[in-house]
Amino acid sequence: MNVVYKDTKKFEAKDLQALFLSVEWSSGHYPEKLVVAMENSGSVFTAWDGDKLIGLINALDDGIMTAYVHYLLVDPKYHGHGIGKELLRRITDTYKDYLRILLISYNDEVGFYENCGFSIGKGDGVPMSITSLWT
Repeated sequence: MNVVYKDTKKFEAKDLQALFLSVEWSSGHYPEKLVVAMENSGSVFTAWDGDKLIGLINALDDGIMTAYVHYLLVDPKYHGHGIGKELLRRITDTYKDYLRILLISYNDEVGFYENCGFSIGKGDGVPMSITSLWT
């Protein structure tokens, strides 16, 4: 396997759809919206195996203080090869001068993010939403 990493916001809808559905994320059912979402992201890094999109991370930011890591996903067939860690390293390097880099983790993934240097927030904050997808 020869993984190539890219800094890009340009995608084919079918590539995003395949990656998002590989991890069973419902947003994969909206590939055209994902294309626009990536174009509007502050930063996007990807991992490719040949012409196959196998990993992606994106962040939304305010330009100076806060960056929010929105998506980090790796095709399950490629888990265990350090791809997620490398994508996370690239995004945190990009925002190293920001005051905060934030993300919301599913409970099962907390250990991964802690191993990458993130810590569970202190205080009584709770992530909230007014709408949601099923994953």
